[in-house]
Amino acid sequence: MTNNETALMLRIKTMLPELNERQRRLFLATEAKAIGYGGITKVSRISGVSRVTITQGIYELGDDGGSKIELAQCRRRGGGRKPAEEKQPGISEALAALVEAHTKGDPMALLIWTSKSVRNLSAALSDRGYTASHVLVASMLKGMGYTLQADRKDIAINSQHPDRNAQFEYINEQSKLFYLKGAPVLSIDAKKKEKIGNFANKGREYHKTGEGPKVLDHDFPIKELGNATPFGIYDIFRNHGFVSVGISADTAEFAVATVRQWWSMVGRKKYPKAKEMLITADSGGSNGYRVRLWKAELQILADELGIKITVVHFPPGTSKWNKVEHRLFSLISKNWRGRPLVSLALIVNLIGSTKTGGGNKVDCVVDKNKYERGIEISDEEYDAINIKNHKFHGEWNYSIKPRIKKRK
Repeated sequence: MTNNETALMLRIKTMLPELNERQRRLFLATEAKAIGYGGITKVSRISGVSRVTITQGIYELGDDGGSKIELAQCRRRGGGRKPAEEKQPGISEALAALVEAHTKGDPMALLIWTSKSVRNLSAALSDRGYTASHVLVASMLKGMGYTLQADRKDIAINSQHPDRNAQFEYINEQSKLFYLKGAPVLSIDAKKKEKIGNFANKGREYHKTGEGPKVLDHDFPIKELGNATPFGIYDIFRNHGFVSVGISADTAEFAVATVRQWWSMVGRKKYPKAKEMLITADSGGSNGYRVRLWKAELQILADELGIKITVVHFPPGTSKWNKVEHRLFSLISKNWRGRPLVSLALIVNLIGSTKTGGGNKVDCVVDKNKYERGIEISDEEYDAINIKNHKFHGEWNYSIKPRIKKRK
């Protein structure tokens, strides 16, 4: 954005709240005329006011800059077309429910779009008792953060599982079910390992010219400082993040230990009556659906807490749809962009100062335990796990109940 555009944005942001409808129209028209060719488009984009309104303002100004419309003709406050939500309460929630389970896209890029056409959505809303043209639906989707996108040839043949979308919908259904029960619904994953030291970190921050931070000209790890592996837990419906920063290996033990810490520090206070919890996780990594140690450790945790733990995995190749990625990790990455992670304490402070979309600060702790790689679970140990696979893709969806100890 150029300096002129920045100045224009500042003027618009400062003036519009202080003006009535007619004054806003004339003010924006004046700015557009001052810019000249392309001014209407530029002012419309920055202000969010339609080109039609700005064009009307230019007409009202006239060639000599004087208004053709008398002040008395200014529409009263609150006049004009009422928002759809005001005329039809609940229509926004109904539209969101229709597109929620059919959303696709790259959430790490903060871009989402719907696979249902606006005309089909308009018809579906009509079936639910609402009146909304396809034009109104398109406008509402834009306000909700959706954009229309074309397909891209990025995926290799046969790379998608045939039940990929069905699993997305199953995860959505299970999440709603647990929410209605008052049980925690958690999205979990490990963030990529970070080298501790004065290394370059992606991103840019403002500094005086020539005074930017200087970092090492190589990325070889410093043995004395080691690495940090943040493991995140995102409480989907409370919009709260929890991160345990490990200094050892990213293993199933570490993953479950983070869930245990979350329950001890947050979960038992927020969900004192919970008898079960739902975990949404990737299909691979330390908490993958094929990892026996992951399920064995969850059994130990279920026994300790006395609650049933249900896990639903995202299909292979869809890890970026896991909400912890774009509702927690992406915000952490933004918060420390361009900052060399010179110490473990700095990493913890930067994570702890991150806020989720709802304004909640992220809780962050350090796990200094050593976790060994390669721990194997025997057939006997695995058979002792009180696990029940769900009817739909039991390999991805399963529940682990506490084992009842036999009385002596």
